[in-house]
Amino acid sequence: MVIKGEISLSGDKSISHRSLMISALSQGVSRISNLSKGDDLISTYNCLESCGINLKRDDEDVVINGGKFVNPDLPLDCGNSGTTVRLLMGLLVGQGISATFTGDRSLLKRPMLRIIKPLELMGAKIEHNDGRLPIKINSKKLKGINYSSTIASAQIKSSILLAGLGSTSSIFYTEPFKSRDHTEKMLKNMGANISTQGLITTLKPLTKPLKSIQIKIPGDPSSAAFFAGAAALIPGSRIRINNVLNNPTRNAFFLVLKEMGVEINYLNKKIIQGENVVDLEVYFGKLNSLKIKKRNVPNIIDEIPILAILATQAYGSTVIEGAEELRYKECDRIHAICSNLKKMNANILERDDGFIIEGPTELSGARVNTFGDHRIAMAFSIAGLISKESVILDNQDCVSISSPNFFQKLKKVTK
Repeated sequence: MVIKGEISLSGDKSISHRSLMISALSQGVSRISNLSKGDDLISTYNCLESCGINLKRDDEDVVINGGKFVNPDLPLDCGNSGTTVRLLMGLLVGQGISATFTGDRSLLKRPMLRIIKPLELMGAKIEHNDGRLPIKINSKKLKGINYSSTIASAQIKSSILLAGLGSTSSIFYTEPFKSRDHTEKMLKNMGANISTQGLITTLKPLTKPLKSIQIKIPGDPSSAAFFAGAAALIPGSRIRINNVLNNPTRNAFFLVLKEMGVEINYLNKKIIQGENVVDLEVYFGKLNSLKIKKRNVPNIIDEIPILAILATQAYGSTVIEGAEELRYKECDRIHAICSNLKKMNANILERDDGFIIEGPTELSGARVNTFGDHRIAMAFSIAGLISKESVILDNQDCVSISSPNFFQKLKKVTK
């Protein structure tokens, strides 16, 4: 068995969320092509409709008429999507909307104080369940803020910036390490007065409506990582993944792959709406171990599950540290990775902020507990390609959160 062929992927999930939300604020009609097909985007789409925004599907595109938000009649169901609830909380409270947010069982457990605290400092009135959903925001005019976050999180940063679009004074946001910057790029392209110097982002209040956009969203690099990882693991493999987002705050996984000894070619480089886009060619390679430190984690956090699978086949000790944020994703991903890899006979040591993997190790088959987490399901599907016996997922349907056609794409390139 080898991984061979050429694929294109649906749009980057992070940019897809932001394109829907920010277009809803704009003046005029926006058209978005290659939107992510995951369930999380359906949650954002439905929430915006519930708030009075006019969206419609036109074949494979989504057309948005920017307009005025209204208070929703019912609670906004954000499903499994932390991005939906955290970014919409900021956006809607900045527009003077009163709304209640809820979600599925997993989302109800995820921490929201990291968003609530800065929004309250801006003047928002928020009712919550000890920092968890359900959460109610109440209409109130916001003021600007000078805020230093202790967590490198694009969700926190974006929530505050989107709230700042409706504030009476400027936002100054400082982060400990650089997190993904899609919100900043999109706001700038749409006419917002926003700038970044080092780790400080400054946003001035809007003096006129944002411009509408026409955008074809590049392929999701976090989804691409699983296919690239499969090719890197299986001798004789080569895969080409077209039109992949290559934002410097999102391409760390592919830099890590090269550091581990994998050959990667970057072809057809271009810029779309301020974002770098490339075609990637990834080949099988003999893998070397490496160390991921805290400052590198924000730009590789979604790819750590597949990186763990690669580490089981790398020579030496792979160390992931400073990744405690993984414990607050769709599930406790550190525990999910470690417990499932132990079942598969991997040499892995769980730590509070990450893990250590000694390799290479021949993996056994196992029944994998996905914990309903799409990235755990996809990562262990790739592990099953190299294990002695079969890997059985307890819930393979959870991949629909980000990549509903994942298994079809994987089957296409598995020869």
